[in-house]
Amino acid sequence: MTDATEFQDIPTTTLADLLGRDQVMDIGIRPLWTPVPRIAGPAFTVSCPPGDNLMLHAAIHRAEPGSVIVVESGDLDWALAGGNVCAVAQRRGVVAFVADGLIRDLAEVRESGFPVFARGVIPIPGAKKAVRPLNEPVRCGGVRIEAGDVVVADEEGVVAVPAGRRAEVLAAARTKLAEEAAETLDDWEKAHRARIDGILAEGGFEG
Repeated sequence: MTDATEFQDIPTTTLADLLGRDQVMDIGIRPLWTPVPRIAGPAFTVSCPPGDNLMLHAAIHRAEPGSVIVVESGDLDWALAGGNVCAVAQRRGVVAFVADGLIRDLAEVRESGFPVFARGVIPIPGAKKAVRPLNEPVRCGGVRIEAGDVVVADEEGVVAVPAGRRAEVLAAARTKLAEEAAETLDDWEKAHRARIDGILAEGGFEG
């Protein structure tokens, strides 16, 4: 099986070109500090109802090292996690949080260098009451994520590679990057202009 860490060298722009809009999270899921390193890892999925963060706090003790914890929440009133939760996750080998919600203690998280991709920050934490199963399918940033899907995130955004397509997508991405590396800007400009001019001519544009 393809090692998810092999995707760390693949830009999200390349993956987005290959996978299309459905696998790219919406623009609200952004790195909360910059410059952020590109991260890649298998998804460990968590569902938290609005106002509650119990299952994310449970997940940091259960996710395997190398995992990206992906949280479905949509809550914009309460924080899912703070500095200590992020620090423990980081210490246990979790690669990053990708959360459809908010965190707090951003200064601590930034100082520790733990990547968090989320909707923002708020200083008040949620409750810890709602028990839900872990590693069930979730929706995060509009994308359906299953446990084991490869999550790749960088300053451009967050892309999910379905687990069943890991090897295929990795091979296609490497081929695409190699072709781009072999092409000079002059080559690209020539081909680009011919393509654009062709589309304009088909549309009746004169000028």
